[in-house]
Amino acid sequence: MKKLIYTMLLVLSTALTMQAQSYVFATYNVRNANRGDSIAGNGWGQRYPYIALQIQFNGFDIFGTQEAKHHQLEDLKKAMPKYDYIGIGRDDGKLAGEFSAIFYRTDKFEVLEHGDFWLSTETDHPNKGWDAALPRICTWGKFRDKQTGFTFLFYNLHMDHVGVQARSESAKLILKKMKEFPTELPAILTGDFNVDQNNESYKLLDNSGIMRDAYQIAELRYAPNGTFSGFHPDRKTDSRIDHLFLTKEFIVKKYGILTDTYRSEATEKEEAEKNGNFPKEVTMKKYVARTPSDHFPVMIQVEVK
Repeated sequence: MKKLIYTMLLVLSTALTMQAQSYVFATYNVRNANRGDSIAGNGWGQRYPYIALQIQFNGFDIFGTQEAKHHQLEDLKKAMPKYDYIGIGRDDGKLAGEFSAIFYRTDKFEVLEHGDFWLSTETDHPNKGWDAALPRICTWGKFRDKQTGFTFLFYNLHMDHVGVQARSESAKLILKKMKEFPTELPAILTGDFNVDQNNESYKLLDNSGIMRDAYQIAELRYAPNGTFSGFHPDRKTDSRIDHLFLTKEFIVKKYGILTDTYRSEATEKEEAEKNGNFPKEVTMKKYVARTPSDHFPVMIQVEVK
C-alpha cells in the first residue's frame, strides 16, 4: 500500500513539474512615441493602455520589445505591476534612444545575469555597425524559473531597417555571442529583424543548426496576417519580419500573430446607425478601427523537453 501511494505521489509530482515548465514568450515592436503618430490618431497615450491589457490578457511570461523609449517602458511597467524589464538606451548606453528591452514576470522569474551589446564590429559602446543607418542594440538576460529552477537565456534585438550587410552580420554576431556564453543553456531570440522569412539574414539563423524559427516548428499556427501593419488594420501581407527563434530544448505548442484592434472615435460626428440586422436595443456609432502598434505582436506557447 505504501509503495502504491509513493508511486502515485511521484507521478503527480512529475505531472506538476512538467505542467510548470510551460511558458508564453513573445516579441512586440510597440512603436516609438512621436508627434506624427499622435497627429494621425495613433498617439502613444491612447495606444499603450491597450498594449498593456493585450499583454496581460494573453499571459506573456517574458517578451522582447523594440523601439520603446525610456518613458514608454516606464508607462508599460506602471500599467503592468507584475512585470519589470531589463535593457539600456542604444544612443548612450543609459537612457537615451530606443531600447530593445526584455519584460518579464517578477513573480515567476529572477534575473541571474543580464547585459547588452551593440550590433557592430565594436560591441561594447554606442555606434553604428557596417552599413547600418542607426545604432542597433541587443539586450540579453539569464533567467531562472523560481518554481522549477529551469534556467535559460533570452536575447532581444532590433536589426537595422536599411543596412543589408548590417542585418547579415548581425545574424552572424548573435550566433557568435551565443556560442561564447560560458555555459550552454536553452536560448530564445526575439526581435524585429526587418527581414521576412525569404531573406538571407533570416535563413542564416533558421538554418544555423543552433536554433529554429518558432513558426516553422509550431504544432499549431494562428497567422492571419504578417507581422507589420503600418497602423492599417485593413491591409494584408504574408511577410513576417518579427520572429522568435529557439534552441532544441523547446517544443512550440502554439504560434500566434495577434491582430487585435481597438476603436477610437471618428473625426466626423455621425449619428447612431440602426438597421434590421441586429436588435433594436443595440446602438452603433461610427468609430475607427486601430491597431495598438504598427507591428502585430507574436506570441508562442512552449514546453520544455
